[in-house]
Amino acid sequence: MIKLYGFTMSNYFNMVKMALLEKEIAFEVVDIRGSQDESFLKMSPMGKVPCIETEQGFLSETNVILEHLEDLGTGPNLMPADPYERAKVRELMKELELYLELPARTCFPEAFFGGSVSDEVKETARVNLAKGIACLKRNGAFSPFVAGDNFTMADVIFQYSANLAGAASKRVLGMDLFADLPEAKALLKLIGERASAKQVAADQAG
Repeated sequence: MIKLYGFTMSNYFNMVKMALLEKEIAFEVVDIRGSQDESFLKMSPMGKVPCIETEQGFLSETNVILEHLEDLGTGPNLMPADPYERAKVRELMKELELYLELPARTCFPEAFFGGSVSDEVKETARVNLAKGIACLKRNGAFSPFVAGDNFTMADVIFQYSANLAGAASKRVLGMDLFADLPEAKALLKLIGERASAKQVAADQAG
């Protein structure tokens, strides 16, 4: 059985957890924070969560883990069979990570952890998030899912990146991130109604 290492407040941990649930793969959660302890670095070379333990060994980095779960060939497909369409899903996954998640993350200390960020950081985040949303508007299908008709790994990334990015933008920048992209708000609601998303939310709530 796969062991999933991480904690419920980590959005990347929740991405992997949702994918495991969607793929109907049996797993066990090991509640742990990232660490630079030598014992943990043997499991996750950068000391980050999530990581998973398989019969063959450990894997880290969320996108790598998600693709591995798909490659196992069990449960519903969360990646298209067609090579081009598969690449388009990967493209969206990377865009969501680099152009939505990462700019928003610079505001997380003030949004969620009682800290503060400089006006310069805020302005840079605002500019980069606007670019990220423009990219998503151009490349996302939202019909109804981000890559098209079917729920894919891109929607897993979207659910836990977009929610946090939207919250951080509102709290720190006074910015409605999806004001010009109501399809994104509708998709967050749609994904939130899935059994896997409800299970993740329930586990977060304790």
